[in-house]
Amino acid sequence: MDLGALMKVKSSWDKFTRNHPKFPAFLNAVKAQGVKEGAIIEIRITNPGEETLTGNIKVTAEDLDLVKTFS
Repeated sequence: MDLGALMKVKSSWDKFTRNHPKFPAFLNAVKAQGVKEGAIIEIRITNPGEETLTGNIKVTAEDLDLVKTFS
C-alpha cells in the first residue's frame, strides 16, 4: 500500500471514529477481553422501513488461528 492510500485510510478512520466515538472503545474492550472459542459474534442490520437482518457465527479454534495470522 502506498503512502497516499495509507493516508486516505487513516483520514477515513478518523472521520468514522468522530462520527461513531463509542466504536473504538468497544473494539478496545473486545481486544482487552479477547474472543474465545465458543463465543458468538452477531451482526444486525436494520435499514429504515425494512425488516432487520441478523446473522451470527460461533467462533471455532480454526477461526482464532485465522485471526492470529493477521495480528
